[in-house]
Amino acid sequence: MDPPTLQAKAERLAATTFLGGRAEVFEAMGRLQLIALLRIGLYPESRVLDLGRGCLRGGYWLIHFLRPERYFDIEPNLEMLEVGKREILGPEALAEKRPRFLSNDQFDPSDFGVRFDFFLARSIWTHASREQIEQTLDAFLEFGTDDAVFLTSFLPAGAGEGDTSSGWVGRSHQSETPGTVRHDLRWIEEACRKRRITLREWVDPGEKQIWLLLAKGEATRPWQGHLARLVPELKRDRGARDSSGGALATVRSLLSRLKSRGQSQ
Repeated sequence: MDPPTLQAKAERLAATTFLGGRAEVFEAMGRLQLIALLRIGLYPESRVLDLGRGCLRGGYWLIHFLRPERYFDIEPNLEMLEVGKREILGPEALAEKRPRFLSNDQFDPSDFGVRFDFFLARSIWTHASREQIEQTLDAFLEFGTDDAVFLTSFLPAGAGEGDTSSGWVGRSHQSETPGTVRHDLRWIEEACRKRRITLREWVDPGEKQIWLLLAKGEATRPWQGHLARLVPELKRDRGARDSSGGALATVRSLLSRLKSRGQSQ
């Protein structure tokens, strides 16, 4: 009998464990995080700081792609993290890839003692207060390399809406109450401007959340030229079958296209 797919594992775990999102798209949404980072310049040698990855939905893909000791995660919910390490990632990948983990709710990576090429915060700002968002921006400035990129997402606020919380909203290591928070894009832009962080907005009509790509100063990165092509490709990738074979084929195809573009430039 073939071993269970990643998606099958997630659906089994969802009966007893909070996975941080919808179980029916667990594999697909994690894989898309890797694909998005590949499109903005991720390499196996890159150092990635993954903020609040819970049970390693996206971490599973990044850990397998990156070289050993190149994946770093800050996750305060130790129960979710242990489920991810044991059930999603598995002991063999842990031993081979040696990912590193911290547990704090200030988004403070200082104990890792390294600087990072990529920051990832999928569906973190959708629960974070303004103060916590500023903590992630300050960490990006201090611990990102000079050409680091920060990929994050948020829920836009409508008229009269906006964050009024003083802390995390939603399920966490301290609460079982679900919830989300919305933020005014103008406030985010101003918070970035004060720090000389460049912001690019990426709106996917199929998503409730809006992705943001952040870079230090006026740094130019490959993602600026590829951004217009990214959303259609991700939409096509959603149709790939939910199995490790289909996902790996998608990644191989993407890497081949990136290599071809690099040789032609």
